[in-house]
Amino acid sequence: MGYRGSYGRVSAYQREKRTSPRPVTAQPPAPRVVTRWILSRPETLTEIEQLRLKAVLTNCPELDALTGHVRSFAHMLTERQGERLPQWLDAVRQDDLPSLHTLAAGIDRDRDAVIAGLTLPWSSGVVEGHVNRIKMLKRQMFGRAGFNLLRKRVLLAP
Repeated sequence: MGYRGSYGRVSAYQREKRTSPRPVTAQPPAPRVVTRWILSRPETLTEIEQLRLKAVLTNCPELDALTGHVRSFAHMLTERQGERLPQWLDAVRQDDLPSLHTLAAGIDRDRDAVIAGLTLPWSSGVVEGHVNRIKMLKRQMFGRAGFNLLRKRVLLAP
């Protein structure tokens, strides 16, 4: 019997859909998860994460190339090997990854500063942190009180 509009009756199509086995396929990992795997040190990933990342990279050669460039840059950054930057930029330009070409062009505009940042032990991070804190306080105080109160908050805030 087919579906006639009354409750309790099921059409042959619905019965077939209910009873037919669905193929079991693994759900692909979310982009955020894959990004975390790529940006993590390979030795910190679990064996399952390494295998799943390897499967993703096997199916997407562009992502595999991107992963190589990201990890190479991370190694250059952590080991302070700024002198390797020109070779890294050349390798990036050889691959067909437009977003990395944009990054490479931006780095090229200020190549000497980037090499110094990747090589030298000094950092302006503390100063940038204070500037960020002052800007946050200024945004919080916008339209609320005068300059004197803002000055006191900047000087007294931790």
